[in-house]
Amino acid sequence: MSTTPVFPTASLLGYPRIGRRRELKKAIEAFWSGSIDEAALDTAAKEIQLVTARRLSDLGLNEDAAIPGTFSYYDQVLDVSTHIGAVPSRFGDLRNAAGELDINAYFTLARGTAEVQPLEMTKWFDTNYHFLVPEIGPETNFSLTSKRIVEQFEFAKANGFVTRPYLVGPVTYLLLSKASLDAPAGFSPLSRLEDILPVYAELLAALAAAGATWVQLDEPALVADQQVDVAVIQNAVARSYEVLTAGKRPAILVSTPFGALNELLPTLAASSIDALHVDAFKGAVPSADELALLAGKTVVAGVVDGHNIWRNDLAASAARLDAFKAAGLSVAVSTSTSTQHVPYDVEQESQLSPQLRSWLAFADQKAAEVVTLAAYLADPASAAHAIAEATAVIASRAAAPGVNRPAVRARLAALTTADFNRSAYEVREAAQEEALALPPLPTTTIGSFPQTSEIRSARARANKGTITGAEYGQLMKAEIKRVVDLQEDIGFDVLVHGEPERNDMVQYFAENLEGFSVTVHGWVQSYGSRCTRPSILWGDVTREAPITVEWARYAQSLTDKPMKGMLTGPVTILAWSFVRDDQPLGETANQVGLALRDEIADLEAAGIKIIQVDEPALRELLPLRHADQASYLDWSVNSFRLATAGAGDATSIHTHLCYSEFGVIIDAIDGLDADVTSIEAARSRMEVVNDLETHGFGRGVGPGVYDIHSPRVPGQGEVTELLGTAVKHVPVRQLWVNPDCGLKTRGYAETEKSLRNLVNATKEVRAQLLTSSVD
Repeated sequence: MSTTPVFPTASLLGYPRIGRRRELKKAIEAFWSGSIDEAALDTAAKEIQLVTARRLSDLGLNEDAAIPGTFSYYDQVLDVSTHIGAVPSRFGDLRNAAGELDINAYFTLARGTAEVQPLEMTKWFDTNYHFLVPEIGPETNFSLTSKRIVEQFEFAKANGFVTRPYLVGPVTYLLLSKASLDAPAGFSPLSRLEDILPVYAELLAALAAAGATWVQLDEPALVADQQVDVAVIQNAVARSYEVLTAGKRPAILVSTPFGALNELLPTLAASSIDALHVDAFKGAVPSADELALLAGKTVVAGVVDGHNIWRNDLAASAARLDAFKAAGLSVAVSTSTSTQHVPYDVEQESQLSPQLRSWLAFADQKAAEVVTLAAYLADPASAAHAIAEATAVIASRAAAPGVNRPAVRARLAALTTADFNRSAYEVREAAQEEALALPPLPTTTIGSFPQTSEIRSARARANKGTITGAEYGQLMKAEIKRVVDLQEDIGFDVLVHGEPERNDMVQYFAENLEGFSVTVHGWVQSYGSRCTRPSILWGDVTREAPITVEWARYAQSLTDKPMKGMLTGPVTILAWSFVRDDQPLGETANQVGLALRDEIADLEAAGIKIIQVDEPALRELLPLRHADQASYLDWSVNSFRLATAGAGDATSIHTHLCYSEFGVIIDAIDGLDADVTSIEAARSRMEVVNDLETHGFGRGVGPGVYDIHSPRVPGQGEVTELLGTAVKHVPVRQLWVNPDCGLKTRGYAETEKSLRNLVNATKEVRAQLLTSSVD
């Protein structure tokens, strides 16, 4: 470019996209059900984009390109796949008559069909957001198959807003991809870099022609240690931005959220990109020598935390900005990450105490903090009052009642090594075999059953007081009986009560533990149209009374088969909450672990012989740098062991993990010392059993055979095939049969068909094993 436009002084890396009242979720699900057509879906999406632009402009992000164009119908990685034509061969030709991947093709990749599995999902770095994993092979044909990002920019511009279009950058996109089923052994998706760069360049040229002044290419994979050699990544980065900065294009901002660039900073500094975002919140301010390399570029300083909800320490952020400014650089202010990971607006949470609200900053408040800090850069005196106010609020939080509970801290201080260890597994295994007497390949589910509209209505009426607590309890017991009877009819070996009384697997516990608060409107996207409301863990945690015991006791009274008690583990409670940032996570995890330890003791006393402590988020919080992982795995594993080590030998402790690269943490999974571990495996086509076999995993394991994150019903043959793969790699005596995850988000019709197929497939494989043993 001949003249680089000025980057806005204040901006965000991204913003929530689901709608302030989840309007996008409702519109997408209505489209899927056939209740609205594509035109109505488009109208709803455009309204959300306009509301976003107006709100951010009102908050002070009113310079050209200050508003990030990060809207997505489902997922930002899927957006790239459908723009560059990365469609796995099993889907056939999804292009329409114009050669484009339209919205129907887009959702087909995300959700699959009755015959075809969708793209795999996994976690987006260290967040609770899931992205759709691209599948790339030598056969993948890349071409520009969508211009939706251009159309969205043109729509905003026509309405008076020059936004900053967003794309996942090419190196991150390929590093996050997996080899397609058609690819040869050892194939690396990164080897296709030269083939996707022309398509990226074509898209950038189209954005420039539409009037875009800046484009944001997101490269978070550059702050995480990869299996690919660093030198290979450096070459890929250099080549990518050599190609993409040539020719007609908008000015390019490369964003690098979630940590420090380390050895890749000089590579980006040497490129011809126009601006570089640096995560100076979770990462650090680069050294003086590194900053000197960035001369001539705009440094976009991510000094406001986009990942958590605590009010910014403006004084500390101002000091970081001073360090950037002292290097003589052109500096702009932004967030460390996209604010899609936090709710919209804390001012909507009128039920929270004014004191707690004063400690918090959601997306809108973070935008205001960015604007304040940008003003500080121009005139430090202009932000003096705001800085003093933030400092005073942070001090008041530290001294508030409940933040520090002496009894909780004394109990933690008294723990010994014995409190983290159970008897040897061989001892427990013998005791549990005698107590449970289960058949080979025992069948169970992960915990939750579909949350029907009747269940949600009963909960809403109970919350409003239009039905009594006793009436609500009877409605929940009726649903529990329905679920137990259904499992008995299908033929499951170990039953669950279905969790109808639980609004969410974390929020339910947060509502029953001291030290937590919950929101009403604090929705955050988890994946696609699915949203969660993370609770706020602000103080020391303690359990005042049993939480799940009476529901489990009632469910067990309905059957002679074992009934699982269901708890959410300490790491997952932390990962899926907004956690206090004023003490080490390990201390907070152990506080939660002690509360769960007390709950397990009460479940055992109530006659529950199997207790599942779910840890689906164990991989999620794993630090992105290898050097930081051992410490995390130590405290995370220990918090689980603290919660479960008080259980008797005859009590079978289960855990559940989902949607992660399990091979990376197989030692940690082993270290949990659970008697049975259920793991997502269906959508990744049973890949995890190779890791289990290589590791020599010696306890019970249930690799999932039914992908519940898609509406498709797996046939009995498909489940039989997956089980056949499992028994080739894992000893039969260790194998359990279960879905990938809980069934809360599914409907009863698809759930019942799928579960019957699961049980019938298990019977088929048991018969095959019996025949082979006789032969």
